[in-house]
Amino acid sequence: MNTTIRSLNCFLALVKCGNYTKAADQLFMTQPTLSKMIQRLEESLGTPLLVRSNQGIRLTPAGEHLKQTSESIVGQWHRLQQELGSLTDLTSGTLRLGICPMLSSLMIELLSQFRQRYPGVVLKMSEYGGYGCEQALIADKLDIAFTALPVTHSEQLDYKQLAQYPLWVCLPHSHPLTEKTSIQWQDFHNESFVLYNEDFSLAQLISRLSQQNGVKLKVAFRSGQWDFLATMVENGMGLALLPAPICQKLNSAKLTFRPMEPALHWDLALIWRKSLPLTPAADALLTLSRNFAPGDLALEEYNI
Repeated sequence: MNTTIRSLNCFLALVKCGNYTKAADQLFMTQPTLSKMIQRLEESLGTPLLVRSNQGIRLTPAGEHLKQTSESIVGQWHRLQQELGSLTDLTSGTLRLGICPMLSSLMIELLSQFRQRYPGVVLKMSEYGGYGCEQALIADKLDIAFTALPVTHSEQLDYKQLAQYPLWVCLPHSHPLTEKTSIQWQDFHNESFVLYNEDFSLAQLISRLSQQNGVKLKVAFRSGQWDFLATMVENGMGLALLPAPICQKLNSAKLTFRPMEPALHWDLALIWRKSLPLTPAADALLTLSRNFAPGDLALEEYNI
């Protein structure tokens, strides 16, 4: 058997892209070269992996099994490369970092510090919702990730909290609820709501807390973009719960913000797999974050 890590990488890229043309472009190779590599992989394993059609590709049962196994093998190979390449010092390597789009501007200072201290390490960043970050970590597609707490897979993931911010209700300026100094869950009973996509940790937190307080949110629209959520609120399409630092970025005369009663918080953290050692680059980021984390002090900066 002559199956290489490169072959598995190409197979995974093809599965992710769904067709040979996009995968070949991503891998910087020609389509015939990729096709021959996949064909040799099938011959080496003695079983077809793909069903090809004009609509694209579809995995066979053997292909599904290889996909799951390949993700683990490629992840372990990446870890081995990082460990061997960092035996002397952290002058090279790759950090596979997951980040939620909403967190990117808040974490840029920490990432800038990491970049300055370890300029030889390549930051390979992938954007996911919080739940997507968890899934990618468990599949060993990431080394570490920024997300919001709580994590869903707490038995498999460890975390270090970095910051805590209040969540504010975002209302149109003319909405009747602006007359209140704070908002309670029961105030949402007859209101439409705009919410983050379901793979966002914050969306799951808001849904769970509303249910615990006996309120079923009438979710009218979902989006992964906080500025689009705010625009929908401006246009009367629903109310939203947004983190205080996001609200302060909006600076819109059409919006009003009110705290929740009892107060709600948005907790940001770094998360990683419990069962796997951190790669040297991921460990360096975690160590750097210990001196960076503002913790609960961040709350003092956000008052309405």
